[in-house]
Amino acid sequence: MAQPFVKKDDDHDEEEEYSPFHGIEKGAVLQEARVFHDPQLDARKCSQVITKLLYLLNQGETFTKVEATEVFFAVTKLFQSKDTVLRRMVYLMIKELSPSADEVIIVTSSLMKDMNSKTDMYRANAIRVLCRITDSTLLTQIERYLKQAIVDKNPVVASAALVSGVHLLQTNPEIVKRWSNEVQEAVQSRAALVQFHALALLHQIRQNDRLAVTKLVTSLTKGSVRSPLAQCLLIRYTSQVIRESNTNTQGERPFFDYLESCLRHKAEMVVFEAAKAITELSGVTSRELTPAITVLQLFLSSSKPVLRFAAVRTLNKVANTHPLAVTNCNIDMESLISDQNRSIATLAITTLLKTGNESSVDRLMKQITNFMSDIADEFKIVVVEAIRSLCLKFPLKYRSLMNFLSNILREEGGFDYKKAIVDSIVILIRDIPDAKEIGLFHLCEFIEDCEFTYLSTQILHFLGNEGPKTSDPSKYIRYIYNRVILENATVRASAVSTLAKFGALVDSLKPRIFVLLRRCLFDSDDEVRDRATLYLNTLKGDVSVGGSNEDVKDFLFGPLDVPLVNLETSLQNYEASDIPFNISSVPKEVKSQPLAEKKAPGKKPTGLGAPPVGPTSTVDAYEKLLSSIPEFAGFGKLFKSSAPVELTEAETEYSVNVVKHIFDGHVVFQYNCTNTIPEQLLQMVTVFVDASEAEEFSEVVSKPLRSLPYDSPGQTFVAFEKPTGVPATGKFSNLLKFLVKEVDPATGEVEEEGVEDEYQLEDLEIVAADYMLKVGVSNFKNAWDSMGPDNERVDEYGLGVKDSLTETVSAVVDILGMQPCEGTEDVPSNSRSHTCLLSGIFVGNVKVLVRVSFGIDGSKQVAMKLAVRSEDPEISEKIHEIVAEG
Repeated sequence: MAQPFVKKDDDHDEEEEYSPFHGIEKGAVLQEARVFHDPQLDARKCSQVITKLLYLLNQGETFTKVEATEVFFAVTKLFQSKDTVLRRMVYLMIKELSPSADEVIIVTSSLMKDMNSKTDMYRANAIRVLCRITDSTLLTQIERYLKQAIVDKNPVVASAALVSGVHLLQTNPEIVKRWSNEVQEAVQSRAALVQFHALALLHQIRQNDRLAVTKLVTSLTKGSVRSPLAQCLLIRYTSQVIRESNTNTQGERPFFDYLESCLRHKAEMVVFEAAKAITELSGVTSRELTPAITVLQLFLSSSKPVLRFAAVRTLNKVANTHPLAVTNCNIDMESLISDQNRSIATLAITTLLKTGNESSVDRLMKQITNFMSDIADEFKIVVVEAIRSLCLKFPLKYRSLMNFLSNILREEGGFDYKKAIVDSIVILIRDIPDAKEIGLFHLCEFIEDCEFTYLSTQILHFLGNEGPKTSDPSKYIRYIYNRVILENATVRASAVSTLAKFGALVDSLKPRIFVLLRRCLFDSDDEVRDRATLYLNTLKGDVSVGGSNEDVKDFLFGPLDVPLVNLETSLQNYEASDIPFNISSVPKEVKSQPLAEKKAPGKKPTGLGAPPVGPTSTVDAYEKLLSSIPEFAGFGKLFKSSAPVELTEAETEYSVNVVKHIFDGHVVFQYNCTNTIPEQLLQMVTVFVDASEAEEFSEVVSKPLRSLPYDSPGQTFVAFEKPTGVPATGKFSNLLKFLVKEVDPATGEVEEEGVEDEYQLEDLEIVAADYMLKVGVSNFKNAWDSMGPDNERVDEYGLGVKDSLTETVSAVVDILGMQPCEGTEDVPSNSRSHTCLLSGIFVGNVKVLVRVSFGIDGSKQVAMKLAVRSEDPEISEKIHEIVAEG
């Protein structure tokens, strides 16, 4: 076993990582721990063994209960040594071992003795250890000593007591709150660290009382805080008070003068903290930003890398919301492009890209070209994303920016880096029509030498969608067919599909495509051969492959309007027979909800009992259940079933949830009931539904549950009629009514006489989202274009003040109940605008696509532009009505 302190050999490679703990093992170290029992203790050797034990513990090595106990008792014997270094190691070891309550007693007396020692180092460490291992009973005994330690003249002892108080506040808050007077006194200490720790503890004691925090900030902002660390804390607490005050941005903010005065502090950390706090204020104005930007600009030319990094990172964030306010710093940031610290250089470049104007783009591109070869991929990705944003901001500069992206695409780099570049080019092609031809050409050049299969297939798929729509589609065929000759089977199969798309959409190329596809029939891979065969038959108009020629083309090249997960499940469940597989039978629900929730602790099972074996879709199972009830047979095809909505709290006598079944002209409420009382049998269970707040609904059928034994779920149904095809909404009050009969738990006998009883349930709402199925599309742009503008309805809305775009996007998605496409439900941090793409099927099986654009200004005012396309113009209007009312 290697010794912990070994001189490094001169002939070792300089870059080789060296550890003095290399090769140590737990068993060997536990053997060495026997030195703790020696009559003549060797303090240096004991310290080395404790160092190894601490290393093992911090590396995640687990000690058994017996091993930990033996080590603990052995370490306690070291209290007899007077060596100061060894004593400090003993304190650390006891803290790390976290002894149990019966073991703590062994060291309590020694620690309390040290806590009252004349040696300040012993006192401070003993306080930390005692507070770490003690329980509330012992804490009350030593509370008097801790209070005295808080106001001790020695700053090390006082800080130890205050830090211990911060930790104890999590477990024994009532005891620590009694120390307020002593902590307030410590806040006035001249020792910087004591003042810092005291302020942190005092704020934690008062953090749940907004008025008390405001008073604390008011008293301390008058100048009694000397410690720079405490000053930084006070700035953070001041910012919190400003945020919670919700003062109108037009008026004066409370304590803003204090933040501004901190910008003139002699300590750099305080100046930066104040500047950062000002830039992060909600609805900050350009006038308020100016002094903060000025001091950050000074930091950009500092000789300290940490200050340069802090300043440029803060300015980078400000540039997202107030780019004009940062433009004064552009000259200073340009000098940072050549900074030795690559993190600083990357932030400087991305900030310049956000704040630069159209005339400075070409100059920036030249500087970035030299810079890109010196940084790691993670930094390159940040730069690529910034360039993409710049190109969308200045679309006329697409040529130079697209050329830059294509140049770095040909350089060496990892998958994530190349994917970021490809994604950026694809986005620019979609958003800037003039960039399509040059962008597709660059992608074609890239796949000629692309080492990543995923990127090649993605580019080929994109090329198949966009290439046929260009002025000269034939020029892309060479690049595509090269993939069939030179690539692996996955890419070859993707290339065959792309060729077929060109043949299907460009009639003039069809003969040439036939020739190329016939060559693919002799490929070594069966997937490639199968695709080539299928596409040849399809393009020739062979209707034997199913349906009409147009239907087949639509299926092969059009958007897939069923979730892939559901399609896979349906194909797995399909049993070979004379009846061919029908894609229309695939459920369009995005997620399959089980009919019953998993049995949670303390909660009885609900719904239809255990979910069926195998991945049967919810809608199919519910449809079978409802069609077996004669009263509902005439309602037509079930459109949608909701997830169960709880109508009772957990741990109540009766557990009830409801599933909303939506038909074209009816709504059926399925109440899943569970009796959780063993001594009761419920009979004639029904739910009385008050629809006075749902005027468009009229009750037509109520189907009671005859018997509900203990712990045996059952269902009762109530059906309502509503206007056909109309998204009627309303609130329903629910009252559970039943006949209770006593049951003898021992014999199971039921009394003949029963008592009528009732149980109030939570209210239930039918909302507009209940009439929409979440159905995604694989390619939103194609689906949007194929829908056509005839049934499109566009309107703009002012949504008022919102905390963030993320919150707004989530709210709109919830109101409409539609499926977000292509990951557009995720809003980038600090984004000022965002577009969300939604897809769904409205009641009556009407396909609906929605494109929602959001924008937020400096005062948090959010505007929204809603564009809706559907197969029925009335439905497009209804979607706008739903949003307007929501």
